Amino acid sequence: MKPLKTDTYNHLLTTISDTYTSGKIRAFNKVNTVLVETNWKIGQHIVEFEQGGNTKAEYGDKLLERLSKDLSLKHGKGFSLSNINRFRQFYLTYPILAMPSQELQNTDNQLIKISATPSHQLSWSHYVELIKIDNELERSFYEKQAKLENWSIEELKRQKNTSLFLRLAAGKDKNEILQLAKQGQVIEKAEDILKDTYIFEFLKIPEPYHINELALEVKLIDQLQEFLLELGKGFAFIGRQYRITLANQHHYIDLVFYHRILKCFVLIDLKREEAGYQDVGQMNMYLGYMEAEQNTEGDNPPIGIVLARSKDELQIKYAMSHTNSQLFVKKYQLYLPNEEELRREIESVYNQE
Repeated sequence: MKPLKTDTYNHLLTTISDTYTSGKIRAFNKVNTVLVETNWKIGQHIVEFEQGGNTKAEYGDKLLERLSKDLSLKHGKGFSLSNINRFRQFYLTYPILAMPSQELQNTDNQLIKISATPSHQLSWSHYVELIKIDNELERSFYEKQAKLENWSIEELKRQKNTSLFLRLAAGKDKNEILQLAKQGQVIEKAEDILKDTYIFEFLKIPEPYHINELALEVKLIDQLQEFLLELGKGFAFIGRQYRITLANQHHYIDLVFYHRILKCFVLIDLKREEAGYQDVGQMNMYLGYMEAEQNTEGDNPPIGIVLARSKDELQIKYAMSHTNSQLFVKKYQLYLPNEEELRREIESVYNQE
């Protein structure tokens, strides 16, 4: 018997492995699709029964409790009272299963399409989180973004808890807020990857905190996955304390990333307290160097972000009056934002017209 050729065998091994993995993925997706559809239909049966006027006549307010008890006896786990409530809420939140969208009319009589159909790209666990969101615009945004960025359940929870939609919507006009809800965060220019305030609650640094810039940088890299999630889609980590040399003098950029969508370097300089005009000038120098010395064919001009605990708006405004248009000064905080304040700000913009 001839021995197997290594290359031929390895090709067979890879082919079988890829086929198996692909099959598992397809099987999982099929099971997920059926589960989402089944739970939606259960919710539909409950709501249609209620709307038929039978609830008060036969069971009063005990319908869901009785269903939970009887279905649990018949089928075992999966029909707790909380799950029965979720099925019902799922149908009420997404009243259409076959059609891709419904039209939601805003105050300007513009038709904005907001998803009314559960997507097969998301799992039932995703929808359990989404149906907890009462505001249609917010729910639509998180659904779109979860699909765009392939968020896990924990990632979706984290972005909800840090009020990502409200933070991205801050400073936008009404049409921009509607587009954000309709499409998710579409990245086309430097401003699209920015947040008004970055939230580093995952570092679990207590307030009041005493930490220098280097220690903050190390903590962010130690929890790179969470940091990348906060930065958003498209960031690839290049290095920390990235050394550049000018006139025989070494300078170090705190963090360097490459943005695969915008095709450019993103430089981040961390400041323990307030950002000043010196920080703007330093970042402007970094940007000039990276564009001239590090960019290769196809790279766009780099983006610079000075991340500080606070900033003097007037000082920063004047400091940036003749600097690189790709330079931004943003704030970070180590605790969750005040959701109600953010919500009031967005609602004020949305309702003022």
